[in-house]
Amino acid sequence: QVQLVESGGGLVQAGASLRLSCAASGRTFSSYAMGWFRQAPGKERECVAGISWSGGSTDYADSVKGRFTISRDNAKNTVYLRMNSLKPEDTAVYYCAVGGVYSSSYPLRANYWGQGTQVTVSS
Repeated sequence: QVQLVESGGGLVQAGASLRLSCAASGRTFSSYAMGWFRQAPGKERECVAGISWSGGSTDYADSVKGRFTISRDNAKNTVYLRMNSLKPEDTAVYYCAVGGVYSSSYPLRANYWGQGTQVTVSS
């Protein structure tokens, strides 16, 4: 059974940094595109970052470009999201997701989802 478990969320002040982690189990995802989504209250879920199966290609939503960095460690079956210069508008539940085998990473067409981790940025 595939399971994605996010960690690293929390409450921080504007300008701070956080690193989210997503550990996958139940299958090896080294051939799959992966990504991070977020959903703020009253808004649609949006893809904020995607990474190719090899990690060689990444892409981001314009709202986070230059501040967020997605990376992966296929040996650990884990994907990360480093978030710098956080803003109050980054407040949302962040979800890890897995796409298809060798598929496009952005915007990611997710087949598996994590349960989400809350990120709250105070002003």
